[in-house]
Amino acid sequence: MYLCGMGTFKWIAGILGWVTGGPIGALLGYFIGSTLESAFDGKVTFETNTGSYRRPGTYSTTEQRNSFMVSLLVLSSAVIRADGKYLQEEYDYVRAFIRANFGAQAEPEAMRILQELNGKEINIYNVGSQIAQNMNYSQRLQLFHYLADLANADGNVCKAERDVLTAIASALRITSSDAESILAMFSKSTESAYTVLEISPSATDEEVKKAYRSMAMKNHPDKVANLGPEVQKAAQEKFQKIQEAYETIKKERGMN
Repeated sequence: MYLCGMGTFKWIAGILGWVTGGPIGALLGYFIGSTLESAFDGKVTFETNTGSYRRPGTYSTTEQRNSFMVSLLVLSSAVIRADGKYLQEEYDYVRAFIRANFGAQAEPEAMRILQELNGKEINIYNVGSQIAQNMNYSQRLQLFHYLADLANADGNVCKAERDVLTAIASALRITSSDAESILAMFSKSTESAYTVLEISPSATDEEVKKAYRSMAMKNHPDKVANLGPEVQKAAQEKFQKIQEAYETIKKERGMN
C-alpha cells in the first residue's frame, strides 16, 4: 500500500479522529493505527468491541473535520463507481471541492486516498453506520448533499447513481424526505422546489412559510460549525438552494 507514512498525511498532522477504527479504518489500512501510535506516543486506544478508535477526551474540531473529509472520500468512491464509469468530471469535482474547502495542501493526499479506495470493496451500510454513530444529523445532511452534487458533476444523475445515493442515505440514517429534498436541489422546476421544502403543491401559503423556516433552521450552516469554517462554507450552498426554492414558490404563487 503506497499511502503509508506520516508524510502522506501531512495535511492532517496524524489527527484523524474516529475514522481510524471500524470499517473506515479497515478500508484505509493498518498504517493509520501505526501512524497515530507514533504521533501520540502510544496514547491512543483501539476499542475492538465497539469498532471505534478513540483518544482520551472528546474529538477536537480538527479531528471531526478530518474524519468528515475521510468519510467523504470513502463514499465518493462508492458514488464514482456506481455507474461502472470513472468520469473525469467527477474526479475534477472532488479535487475542486477538497482544494476549496480544505486547502491546496490537502488535494494531492486526498486524491491518492481516493485512488486507493477505488481498488477496494466498500460496504455502504457498514461505513454509513460508523458515520451515523459519530456525526450529528446536520453533518450527515451536508455529507449527503456533497455526494449528490458529485453524482451530478456530469449534469446527470443516472439510475445507478441514484440507487447508490438512496442506499447511502439509508445507511446514514437520513430520512427519505430529506434525501429527496437534497436530490431535488439540482433541478430548477417549481415541482422540485416543493420537494426541496418537503411539502406538496397543495400546501397553503402559511404551510409554505412554515416549511421554509423549518428547512432553513435544519440546514443552517451554523449547524456544522464544529467541523470548521471550511465545511461551514460549503454548507452555505445547500442553504442557498433552500432559499432559492422558497423564492421560486413565492414567485409562482405571488406571495409576499
